[in-house]
Amino acid sequence: MRWSILPVMALILFVPRFSPAAELSWPVPALGKKIASVEKPTSITHANDGSNRLFLTEQAGRIVITRDGMLLKEPFLDISGRVSCCGERGLLSVAFPPGYREKGYFYVNYTNRKGDTVVARFRITKNPDQGDAATEEVILMVKQPYANHNGGQLAFGPDGYLYIGMGDGGSGGDPYGNGQKMDTLLGKLLRIDVESAVKPYDIPPSNPFLGKNGALPEIWALGLRNPWRFSFDRKTGDLFFADVGQNKYEEVNVQSASSKGGENYGWKIMEGMHCFKVKTCVTSGLVLPVVEYNHKAGCSVTGGMVYRGRTFPLLDNIYFYGDYCTGRVWGMRRSGEPWIARELMHTKLSISTFGEDEAGELYIADHDGGGIYRVEISSAGR
Repeated sequence: MRWSILPVMALILFVPRFSPAAELSWPVPALGKKIASVEKPTSITHANDGSNRLFLTEQAGRIVITRDGMLLKEPFLDISGRVSCCGERGLLSVAFPPGYREKGYFYVNYTNRKGDTVVARFRITKNPDQGDAATEEVILMVKQPYANHNGGQLAFGPDGYLYIGMGDGGSGGDPYGNGQKMDTLLGKLLRIDVESAVKPYDIPPSNPFLGKNGALPEIWALGLRNPWRFSFDRKTGDLFFADVGQNKYEEVNVQSASSKGGENYGWKIMEGMHCFKVKTCVTSGLVLPVVEYNHKAGCSVTGGMVYRGRTFPLLDNIYFYGDYCTGRVWGMRRSGEPWIARELMHTKLSISTFGEDEAGELYIADHDGGGIYRVEISSAGR
């Protein structure tokens, strides 16, 4: 992701085969009132434990809680002394395992003081609103050659496994070719089993590269530049993720819930649906994004979520995503076979993440301003 603002104002560029010729009826969403103000928010999630709490990660190393629209005074976790910040480094996400209420532990992804990626488990104290920083168990550590493209998303899939987004290691143009290399975890989507008795983790037996010579078994998919935010549709199980582009194109990808893994999403052969730095390239075996936009419309895509709440039924089945640099928010959904995207809001936010609460209501974060807002239906769209 790029933590900067560019003065670019233009319309989204659609690929012709996803032309919005089959016109759909779209709602008019809007930002609700600010529900919290925090420092450099990087992720929003819930624990699915019936508490109706929202957990917000702050880039410098804290996790804070909102309950019933109120920000709790004490942080849930503070590991600021272990985290390198900022730029694209920092505390980047938190994830709660299935059955969290009984288990009492959770997982975080952060870059340590050396700048390397750490995935760690922490336990809560006797107070359910406070984690215990002294209980850290490092699950996975990945050396980062540069300060950018850390990925950083954690999420448990419908299969109960932990998915981890890893960027290509940074710099520009993937100088080491990590996106296509199978002997590195960089530039990949990983899938590991952290809930078995195997320490620090086990490899799911259905992982596509398990037992393949020269390939790391944690790899679920490859060919990623910097997958900044991914999510599972809570209704269908489909995986949606955005991949930040290099110079020209930002992209959104969809992996079906029926996928067996092993997809190659193209980087650095491709940027979006286009050959990267060459006129022609071999695209056989690559999975292209379902939607892209060019850098006249923005410069750094932030992946979002499919709305599954009940408060605003007009938003149902729409995947929301945005751009960090321009504050644009798009909706994406299927019309028959092709995916159709449309710009739905033009905000003044530096959009760093989307998130949902236990009820499926959708939220959006402003990295620079610190505000957390609920996505609602505009009075003009009712």
